[in-house]
Amino acid sequence: MLMIYITCKNETEARYIAQHLLETKLIACANFFPSESMYWWKNTIKHDKEYVLIAKTIKKNFDRIRKEVLKTHSYDVPCIVGYEIKKGHKDYLDWIKKSVE
Repeated sequence: MLMIYITCKNETEARYIAQHLLETKLIACANFFPSESMYWWKNTIKHDKEYVLIAKTIKKNFDRIRKEVLKTHSYDVPCIVGYEIKKGHKDYLDWIKKSVE
């Protein structure tokens, strides 16, 4: 199992990406929430409000998800990182697997 962390410019973009990934059965579910970020960009420290999208899926879907997100994401270099789920509630992890296969 895998959780994919994606930062987006706003709630609309996060919801659009989540909807697309759900419709293509690449993810089982998504959560999003507002966040504030500080980061280096073009030799300057930036401070922005963003929306975080966390998508739950299986490991083999990561590359396809990354490609799909890159097609529509507004950032030049979006954050798309996967975190392997090593432990969790078995019924929930089984549900994720059944939802995307």
